[in-house]
Order: sequence, then structure tokens, then C-alpha cells
Amino acid sequence: MNNINRGAFVLFSLLAIGRGFAGQPEPVRVEQGLVQGVAEDGLTVYRGIPFAAAPVGELRWRAPQPAAKWDGVRKAMQFASDPYQGDGKGNVSEDCLYLNVWTPAKSANERIPVLVWIYGGGFSFGSTSTPTHNGEHLARKGVVLVSINYRVGPLGFLAHPELSAESPRKVSGNYGLLDMIAGLQWVQKNIKAFGGDPNKVTIFGESAGGIAVSMLCASPQAKGLFHGAISQSGGSFGPPRFTTYPGENMKRLADAEQAGVAYAKRAGAVSIAEFRKLTPDKLPAGFGSGAAWPIIDGWVIPDDQFKLYEAGKYNDVSILVGYNSDEGLSFSRERTPAEFRANVEKRYGHFAEKLLAAYPVGTNSVPKTARDLMRDAAFGWHTWSWARLQARTGKSKVFCYYFDQHPTREADSPQADHGTPHGVDVPYVFQTLDRNKPGTTPSDLEISEAIATYWANFAKGGNPNGASLPTWPQFTKNDRQVMYFRNKPYPGPVPSAAALEVLDTYFAWRRTPEGEAWAK
Repeated sequence: MNNINRGAFVLFSLLAIGRGFAGQPEPVRVEQGLVQGVAEDGLTVYRGIPFAAAPVGELRWRAPQPAAKWDGVRKAMQFASDPYQGDGKGNVSEDCLYLNVWTPAKSANERIPVLVWIYGGGFSFGSTSTPTHNGEHLARKGVVLVSINYRVGPLGFLAHPELSAESPRKVSGNYGLLDMIAGLQWVQKNIKAFGGDPNKVTIFGESAGGIAVSMLCASPQAKGLFHGAISQSGGSFGPPRFTTYPGENMKRLADAEQAGVAYAKRAGAVSIAEFRKLTPDKLPAGFGSGAAWPIIDGWVIPDDQFKLYEAGKYNDVSILVGYNSDEGLSFSRERTPAEFRANVEKRYGHFAEKLLAAYPVGTNSVPKTARDLMRDAAFGWHTWSWARLQARTGKSKVFCYYFDQHPTREADSPQADHGTPHGVDVPYVFQTLDRNKPGTTPSDLEISEAIATYWANFAKGGNPNGASLPTWPQFTKNDRQVMYFRNKPYPGPVPSAAALEVLDTYFAWRRTPEGEAWAK
């Protein structure tokens, strides 16, 4: 190579490092090293950035550790593995602690508000690579969108006396929540490099993700890591219970440890050291939804969350919370009125008759009025309680919604009373509705545009309101209005308010000595 060609090669190399290869953006420096993203229609997207060390081997069932540093430029152009889950099929791995960033920033000096997505899946399933969770549309509304993987199932939530003994805090379980916290710590340290503002971080999630959002709002370990919270079909305000039910999912550490001992015995593991040597596919099945769940460990989750909020012991940030109109359609399993009554009596004891009157079942069917007991026990009461408690004990703003967007049903059809089931809201928020899918209406697209704009506005200033949108009233002690999403956004009263009051008497009783003893 002659001197002229050598000089040209060096100049080209320097330009390539500064501008990226093939027109790609410049590499960004994070705490661990340089990462290379990809330009996509006015955004820069980074997929698969490690925010913690792989939780494998001796790090299985431990709090996340810092990610290792690397030399050179790390490509961040493809999603990393999803958390190990289910039967192990698909792109899953224990090595899963990665996050993704969509940013509209043109420089690192812009300080754009940040939205951090936490996926649902009953704490047993879920990933950031799901196409529905594509962050590009929200990012184009002027936010940096981050999505975080976290451990699920037994790998994310196993409690065990040996694990507690080896922990400096003498606790175990809640590893999935600690992953979220580690991801938020990474955001605080590194998001400036992507043009984000670490002082304007809003967490949002749906289902288990929305429940996790409420837990992070109550966790001292997450204090200062975010400044706003959006929960879609979430909340965790039910009292602990050894035999769990939807809405009463929480166990205390000692009970969860004993469940972990039984689980380890099923695996044939006589020690945690032996248990850690099992490949994930050898872990017993059956540690699924309802068992793989966060617990009251006294550290990440200090206590019954309802009591924490009553005492004002939570991270007081502005919240936007809500649920779907027919969540029970996705979870109710009763097919006959007799079966419905029997299950209500089994779960609610002497409160059953009051609840059957508040949520009446049909003569020959289980209509929406009855299904709404499942909706409210698992989601509605938690959202309502969260809003009431924070409006009473906090200083930050509270906004509530009720999502009721669904196809028009024929009056004589079997689906005549069907509302909006669980999870349907997610593609509306991310604007990932299939515009060409039969049944997608102009109203669907209008609602999606409104919701995405409200969410982005909330991230920017702790208030969803903005120009060209219907005014969303704040939920207060004296004015309990919610925003309805049904064909268009409009404010209205709390749905099923009288029935919620009846259900509230049950949850209040459950916190009495009599109620605690009955539930054991």
C-alpha cells in the first residue's frame, strides 16, 4: 500500500468510527463500552444491550450483578434472547438481562423524556422482542423508549431458605424485580448518551408489568429511579395469603420459602448448589402463574402494599392507572351459574352473598355482571384503591382510565355483553394495531393515537393533557373521575363504584385478625 492509499485508508477509518459504517449512527459510549445501533426512519435503535451479567451458574437465583466491560464496538442491532420460560422452545436463555433503546435524539445533549416498558405475562412469560411492543411509534412522539428484559418463572422468583441464608439481606425471591431495578439503575447512569433525560423517567407496564410498576412504586430499592408511573391492568394492593387467588397473589417470605423447598424436592435437588447445576429444561414444570410471583420479603417489598400506602410509605410520583372493561372474559372459568356461586363461596366465605348481590349471575349464564367480580378482584379494585390511597396520602397527580374499546356486538349474539378483554390495550398504546387487519376501524386508530399521545405527554410532564386532546380530569379525593376510552376519549364516573365498595369491605375484613386466620 503506497503512502497516498495508506493515508486515504486511515482517513476513511477515522470517518467510519466517527459516523458509523454504511451510514449508521455514531457508536455511543455506555458504562461498559461502545455500542453501535442502527438508523431506522429517523430514529436510532439499539437492541440487546447488556445491563447486567448473565444470571447463570453461581449467579442463578442471585441479585443481578454488573455487566462486564468490553473492548471495541459492540453491535446492538438484534434483540437478545428472551428470558427462559415455558418448555424452553424459541429464542430463550438464562442469559437474558438485556435492554433496548429507541431514541429520536440527534445528539447526546437533547435531554428527552424517557419511557421504560415492563412487559406482562403473569411473571412466568414475556419478552421485549414481541412485535406488539415495538417502541418506534412512541419514540416518534418525542420520548426515548426503553424496554427491559427480566427473569420470569422459577428462575425469576424462587424463594428458598438456603437462598435466603446466603443473601446479605437474608431474603430470596424477587429476582425479576431486582432485574427491573438494575435496568432502571442502568438508565440513570447511561441514558444521557442516547439523548435521554435521567430526571424524567416514567415506567409503564401491563398486567404483570403493571403490577410490577405498582411494586416498584412501593419499593425503597427503586426510590429515585423514576419520576412517573403508568400501570395498565396492574396494581398489587391485596393482602398476603398462603393459598393465593387473583388479586390476593402475595405470599410472605416464610411461606414462599416453604413452597420453594417443595419445588426443589420435586426436582430431586438436595441442595441449592445441586439445584444450580440443573439445566433450565430440567426444572420441574408447574411453577407457573400464581406461583412464580413476587413476595413480601421485607426488603424489595417491605410489607402489604395497601398498608404502606395508608402510611404514606411509597415513592410519591405522578401515576396514570387503569384497566379494561371485561378483564374477567380472559380469566373467568365458570361455565354455569352453580359453578360461579360455588367458587365465590369458596374464595370469599361469608362475604359471598353480598358479592353475589353486587355482581349478579344469570339464571342460565355467567354474564358480564358476574365476570366483573374477577375483573375487579384482580384489577379494578387495585387500581381504584391505588388511586384513592395516593390521592389521600400523596402529593403527586393521579389519573385513571377505563378502556372499553371493542367491536360493536349484535344484541342477539352470544357475545352481546362482551367488553374489552385483558391485554387488548397494549397494541393501542404502542400503535402497533394492524391497520390492514379486518375489523380494525377508524375509531380504533383514533383511540390508539389519543392513548399514545396521552402516554407520551405524561412522560414529558406528569400530566397526560395537551393540545387537540379531550381534557383528562385529575382523580382527587373529592372528584373521582376517570377517562373512558370507547370510540373516543371522554371523562366519566368510576365504573361499578357501588360494587367496588362491597368488594372493599371484603378486603378490609381480610386484613383483620379474623380475616387473616380464615385465609390460612
